[in-house]
Amino acid sequence: MSLTKNPNVNKWVDEMIALTKPANVVWIDGSKEQLDQLTAEVTALPDDSPDKMFYLNQEQLPGCLYHRTLPNDVARVEDRTFICCRNKEDAGPTNNWCDPQEMYAKLTPLYDGVMQGRTMYVIPYSMGPIGSPLAKVGVEITDSIYVVLNMNIMTRMGKAAFENLGETSNDFVRGLHSKANVDPENRYIVHFPEDNTIWSINSAYGGNVLLGKKCFALRIASYQGTMEGWMAEHMLILGVKKPNGEVKYITAAFPSACGKTNLAMLIPPEGYKAKGYEVFTVGDDIAWMKPGADGRLYAINPENGFFGVAPGTNAKSNYNALASTKKNTIFTNVAINNADNTVWWEGLDKNPPVDATEWKGAKVNGVEFTAVVGADGKNQKLAHPNSRFTAPAENCPCISPEFNNPNGVPISAIIFGGRRAKTTPLVYQSFDWEHGTFLGSAVSSETTAAATGAVGVLRHDPMAMKPFCGYHMADYWAHWLEMGKKLGDKAPKIFNVNWFKQDDEGNFIWPGFGDNMRVLDWIISRCEDAVDAEETAIGYLPKKEDLNLVGIEDEVTPAILDKLLAVDTDLWKDEVADLREFYKQFGDRLPAEITAQLDALEKRLG
Repeated sequence: MSLTKNPNVNKWVDEMIALTKPANVVWIDGSKEQLDQLTAEVTALPDDSPDKMFYLNQEQLPGCLYHRTLPNDVARVEDRTFICCRNKEDAGPTNNWCDPQEMYAKLTPLYDGVMQGRTMYVIPYSMGPIGSPLAKVGVEITDSIYVVLNMNIMTRMGKAAFENLGETSNDFVRGLHSKANVDPENRYIVHFPEDNTIWSINSAYGGNVLLGKKCFALRIASYQGTMEGWMAEHMLILGVKKPNGEVKYITAAFPSACGKTNLAMLIPPEGYKAKGYEVFTVGDDIAWMKPGADGRLYAINPENGFFGVAPGTNAKSNYNALASTKKNTIFTNVAINNADNTVWWEGLDKNPPVDATEWKGAKVNGVEFTAVVGADGKNQKLAHPNSRFTAPAENCPCISPEFNNPNGVPISAIIFGGRRAKTTPLVYQSFDWEHGTFLGSAVSSETTAAATGAVGVLRHDPMAMKPFCGYHMADYWAHWLEMGKKLGDKAPKIFNVNWFKQDDEGNFIWPGFGDNMRVLDWIISRCEDAVDAEETAIGYLPKKEDLNLVGIEDEVTPAILDKLLAVDTDLWKDEVADLREFYKQFGDRLPAEITAQLDALEKRLG
């Protein structure tokens, strides 16, 4: 029974039913009764069923569930992710491209009858608060209860989502997912930006199947944004409440392993807390930004939950993220402590459970298991390194009071950053929006030991959007430049940060975590024109006396501060040469302004 009179939705759903041939069709209305029924169904499956979800300890973790995916299906698959637009050039060099007709022809036989004997779930959902002018509607069709229950956490799911669409609009994203046989050889995550369509098959892992997340909220939305005059960005959104009660909002884009969630949920140092500073989380991963009636840039978090990496999350590293997982959360591929039916992962604490179930389902002695060194020279892991929690945003102790504001929050500053051992200073400000767009296009991060064998290899990840930009990256930069012209003097100021500068022994010299508040403090002061800055070849750097180091003077000595703010001309000349090489792949679509900014930087370096 359809939940909408919209003929565009109903026609498309009928077509997908005819293609996939499910035994039953269930429209997801978002009601507690329906969700409880689905939860009862999926937890009653036999323990060896790949679809089984398990109840956790309902006293310690009320409403929490556990699921494990197959060992061949544990992460996003960039090599199987495609952007299918009519002209190959429009996908650009950073995306895998295939002709849309060719891809439809290839995938249609895989979907033909794929849901025979299975139930099809039709999920209406809103990315962004219901009724928000910045929100967008999607409909995901899936044969997985796991997907339904996760989408309930990550989006505003259910009948109310159709309120934004109305009875005539065709502006909804069509998402088709089937776990099929979870066959990695036939696994495809495919985006058709010109058709507002996403097809995903042969995966049951979150990032590939929760189609509202990276697929819609970034790849499709980035294309929509460029067509409609707004921005979809891989950015956290936070608010800093000052002692006078005023709140300044900041967005920030970092490549993976650069502390995005930690910054989004930052707990200020004691000195700041005592003065009355607070930090509020609006979002930890994605920002949709649009000019408001007053000409300023406003942002919403299109999501309704957090899809976080579990390993390394603990009470010290990110208290607020851990607190968010204490109820109504779905855990995927973590380990189970069988003694009390709770969850465990590496980095939660230093005590692996003796009576454990590791992420693939084997019962083991966790202490003995983690002591064994594998073929890769590393200790065996009880939880998969990319194991996840899907937690409701409302659980977060520092969630912003403006989280559901349909108009979004006004953005004062945009931050870019990466993991750089030597070149980049702790913080600097761009000269203007155009220069800031150049800084974003130049974002790169050095690989960590955790990621690959080779440490310190420079990976370019412009605006932290390389895996998520749904069209030509150079056209995306042109859109940024266009937005800057539209915003004019009301545009947010743009900054670059680097929490990861190292000494010659490879030790980090900035304390990071909560102390990053000190850098946010300077950034806000610059937005308010409250402090001056040093003009350098790369941008405006803080005057040393303007960074508040009270309480960390022993860690950040004057000598270390010199290193943190140093601009090494030779290293920056190497950076220019590296960027010239990097930009070559974008050919004549590279905006002239980006080339001009690079030339100007080279000239300033002398």
